[in-house]
Amino acid sequence: MKIYTHTGDDGTTSLAGGRRVSKFCPRVEAYGSVDELIAWVGLLRSYKENEDRKDFLIYLQDQLMNCAYSLASDPLNPKPKKLLPDPQCIKKIEAEIDEMVAEMPPLKSFILPGGNIPAANCNITRCVCRRAERNVLRLKDTEEIPGIIIELLNRLSDYFFVLCRKISYEFDNEEIKWPDNNV
Repeated sequence: MKIYTHTGDDGTTSLAGGRRVSKFCPRVEAYGSVDELIAWVGLLRSYKENEDRKDFLIYLQDQLMNCAYSLASDPLNPKPKKLLPDPQCIKKIEAEIDEMVAEMPPLKSFILPGGNIPAANCNITRCVCRRAERNVLRLKDTEEIPGIIIELLNRLSDYFFVLCRKISYEFDNEEIKWPDNNV
């Protein structure tokens, strides 16, 4: 089977269910940005600094794949098959956040992204997550979206922020506070 079909050469793509839509319609933007987020989580998973978190990052990718499939499903399909995230995923993410936060000094100011490559990529992943959330919310303005998708994306951006801090803490990277006292 060939990977290329030529069906998208006219600027359209198929939703799950078969209906063709523009590649820049809000639904495609929403699930496309979630797809990008899945790829970034895969990058985070590849770092040795995240070896102990690898299984949880795979779990997050699985939950995001469910979101992407749900968002890619044609709402006009009379029998849409929707895959949604695990109802317990929010609690699992919050438990991971709480565990990481308990092991670090409290944050009392904004910090500049960076530290090392894995920590910096956690911040990029957080930003991609926020964009995905905005794209899903834009779609929600015109179509019904399961609330758990929005809640998951919102909580994940918190998770990636804390993960960035945790990696910096584990590898003794300085957190550069902003604004600097000289400002």
